[in-house]
Amino acid sequence: MPPRSKGPHLWLRPGRRVGKKVLRRSTWLILDSGRQIATTFSENEIADAQVALANYIARKYEPTRRERDIEQIDVADVLAIHHQDNRDRQSNPIQFDGRIARLNEFFGAKRLADINGKSCRAYGAWRGSDGGARRDLEDLRAAINYHAKEGLHRGIVRIALPPKGLARTRWLTRDEAAKLLRACWRAREIQTQHRGKLKGQKIETDKRPLRHLARFILIGLYSGTRAGAIATASPYKKQGRSFVDLQNGIFYRLAEGLRETNKRQSPVPIAPRLLAHLRRWKYKNIAIEFFVEWQGEPIKSVKTAFKSAVRLAGLEGNITPHTLRHTAATWLMQAGVDKWEAAGYLAMSVEMLDRVYGHHHPNHLRTAARSIGYRRQSLPVPLPVRGSTRRQIPQPIEKAGGPAWTRTRNQTVMSA
Repeated sequence: MPPRSKGPHLWLRPGRRVGKKVLRRSTWLILDSGRQIATTFSENEIADAQVALANYIARKYEPTRRERDIEQIDVADVLAIHHQDNRDRQSNPIQFDGRIARLNEFFGAKRLADINGKSCRAYGAWRGSDGGARRDLEDLRAAINYHAKEGLHRGIVRIALPPKGLARTRWLTRDEAAKLLRACWRAREIQTQHRGKLKGQKIETDKRPLRHLARFILIGLYSGTRAGAIATASPYKKQGRSFVDLQNGIFYRLAEGLRETNKRQSPVPIAPRLLAHLRRWKYKNIAIEFFVEWQGEPIKSVKTAFKSAVRLAGLEGNITPHTLRHTAATWLMQAGVDKWEAAGYLAMSVEMLDRVYGHHHPNHLRTAARSIGYRRQSLPVPLPVRGSTRRQIPQPIEKAGGPAWTRTRNQTVMSA
């Protein structure tokens, strides 16, 4: 019996060289039943090659849309239907294409009934990263659930996800934040001289390549907003932008035209210090269309610049742009802000805030801390005073009003 086809998948064609001369560079190809489809992407452009594979699969396949048993359905069909129907609803379609391409490369030739815990664990080993495998398998689960919701298969398919990784709780102290901002503000571009007496030497120029990152950091520290919303923050209300109302001091973090997702992006009041910065940047035309711009264009990512700033500041640990959000949450907890109010400000659930950052807000334990070092003085039953010779004189009772009533010196009560 011939082996089952793997379906369309990527293959890195090795380069060819003669001595030092490169005749052909290594490129990614799409292999499909013996056919080779060029992608023109080099070895380092794996993400673009995966997007090309996803688009090729979407163009080629017209999956069957009728109810069948899971023993008869290819996983490639399930992924293709999910990709065709739900791609436009994704917040980042390019990353979605890459995940679908990876899933199809591993699971595409399998039947839907072949998916179980063992195959999911094998995918995790093939992927090489528990976090990346978990995110990809979440898309596979969504594709299978959507396929079932459309009434296209019978049977139950379970996805075994790798365990979640430890939460990243690295945050910046105020001194570290100051060092990071100082490094961004003072950094200069370094160029290598190619002519003249200084040929080969590295010389600092007057260009300041990280000052836009300083604005990004300030917004992240004072608002706890995610990087995507900061990148699109604008003083003008337009499609695809996060609107900053400078007059009323409100940051509408959800971009115009985008639907709400699990990543909450509710409007939030702007801190007075940050609002003063935002208004100054707008007044002095530092921010033209967006508050964080690079050469007049909105930024797409600050990962590279942020990594350089962390290195220049001499900070240790795994510090990423998302660390700014962790820092804002930690500072709020350390300041003793109510958890409900802090969770609303950061646009996260109270459970998440308490689970990840609750150790910075131990005010509810102060009563126990004060009580543990002292002995309680009060007793439920007072002890008799030793050596007391005072005689207890009974209170005289006076009969008045007949045998059914008794009266003390101070009150009248019903007798037994």
